[in-house]
Amino acid sequence: MKGFVAVLLVFLSSSIFAQNVGNNQTAKAKQVQLNTITTAVPFLIITPDSRSGALGDAGVALSPDANSLYWNTAKLGFSKMKAEFSASYSPWLRQLVDDIHLSYLSGYTKLGKQGRHAVGGSMRYFSLGNITFTDQTGNAIRDFNPNEFELLGGYSFKLSERSALGVNGKFVYSNLTGGVTLGSSNRPGVAGAVDVSYAYFNEDVTIGKTDATWSFATTISNIGNKMSYTSSAVRDFLPTNLKLGTALKLKFDKYNSITTTLDINKLLVPTRPIYDADKNIISGKDPNVGVTMGIIQSFYDAPGQVVLDENGAPTVKKGSRALEELKEYNIGGGLEYWYSDILAIRAGYFHEDASKGDRKYLTFGAGIYYRVIGIDISYLAAFKRTNPLANTVRFSLKFRFAGKSAAVKDQPAN
Repeated sequence: MKGFVAVLLVFLSSSIFAQNVGNNQTAKAKQVQLNTITTAVPFLIITPDSRSGALGDAGVALSPDANSLYWNTAKLGFSKMKAEFSASYSPWLRQLVDDIHLSYLSGYTKLGKQGRHAVGGSMRYFSLGNITFTDQTGNAIRDFNPNEFELLGGYSFKLSERSALGVNGKFVYSNLTGGVTLGSSNRPGVAGAVDVSYAYFNEDVTIGKTDATWSFATTISNIGNKMSYTSSAVRDFLPTNLKLGTALKLKFDKYNSITTTLDINKLLVPTRPIYDADKNIISGKDPNVGVTMGIIQSFYDAPGQVVLDENGAPTVKKGSRALEELKEYNIGGGLEYWYSDILAIRAGYFHEDASKGDRKYLTFGAGIYYRVIGIDISYLAAFKRTNPLANTVRFSLKFRFAGKSAAVKDQPAN
């Protein structure tokens, strides 16, 4: 049970307490004022595939594949394949426990002779390992395997030769206690959500004498109802997330190409305000709002840094609100080298501000493809040994089918 509690504290971040600026607050302005944004079911924004996992968790504007249903469904309209399927697996938080993992299945097929439409689906399953519930005297109640899953269906259609739209519908289920009563009645969390996406691909770019493809894409994912695990608890926001990405692929010849990509991410949920000892808001906005207002409010509700003035009264440091808003944007990116359509080598970097979670790590990976089968692997190297994500490994297996709608241009599918 202790192991499960540790996982919830580190991963789900569901028990982050309010910051108190009463008699116990003596923090100096130079210190980091932690204000991590928390949501329900954060497994929805874990990178599921090895390709993007090796590129600093960036994938919004990469060339399309079966995992585009997570990153940007609109991209599927530009796929060079008729159909593709992928299976990914990743042990998770192995620095803490050894039985948590994420599994992901996805696939799509293009429709019609022109291939302007595509439909697909995916399933994401997150297992939090095995726990033993006990009563107040330490007697075992039952063993249980907390788990969460997502079922998704997606559709993409091309608006023109260079732009496309995509939309997903999804069902989310989260069962953390198996019905065991822990102070109040508990139940699984259930939610419905949608993703909307746009993608732009231009394959007629020339840089010097080098042919190139430039792409830009954006996605807003997990727009849905709040989730609760009890009848009395406050309902939590889903991890509604804005992704903005761009990529540039340089095609040196028929066999060699390099892609550079960059993603910017921001959670579109309210930031927790700063309270005084009486639970009155000192700085920030009330987070108890609806989903639509929460999305809008997320762009301007950062409370900033609260310090004590010469009279001992709490005050907001000038300019700190705008600075904290900027800190809520995460950045990831990387480089991908392809030899023909056979071998890929990848490396990337991900950055998150220390006050918002402090995830900073390098990523590496490779892929080998032969005919219809491809295997990708990625490795995460954290800067801090205490980072629970350190040494994370992801595995992906792909099956690609060219069919009659394969690309007519002489270039790799990736």
